[in-house]
Amino acid sequence: MTLVRCWAVGIVVLVVTEYVQMTLIHDPLVGPEGVGSFGAALALVHLPNLVCVVLATWAAARVHPEPWREMPARHLAAACAAPAAAQGLLLSLRPGVLDLAGAAFWMSLGVLLAGCAVGVLLDRLVWTS
Repeated sequence: MTLVRCWAVGIVVLVVTEYVQMTLIHDPLVGPEGVGSFGAALALVHLPNLVCVVLATWAAARVHPEPWREMPARHLAAACAAPAAAQGLLLSLRPGVLDLAGAAFWMSLGVLLAGCAVGVLLDRLVWTS
């Protein structure tokens, strides 16, 4: 049951932050035509997504209680499952992104891995202090 609570918190934080990111950054600045350069994609799409993943991972990790948070595999599953499931859902709904030669797939995978790592590290820093 503790994992389900962590996943629920991660999903709620991810949905709220992604909604804010889409309404404040993506829709007004990127629009339906997309971005024109790699730098614009990084600044307007991938970095805001990184912040969303970090916050969702951190929130899910924060509600994971003792003594389970000291088990590394279980703690990673609690913290990173919601962003990973969201990534899987995105890839299944947009099969064009599954092109392994495309930069969008690798950038979104990098954002997921980096966001989960930073969220877990942030949780560890706050938890130990």
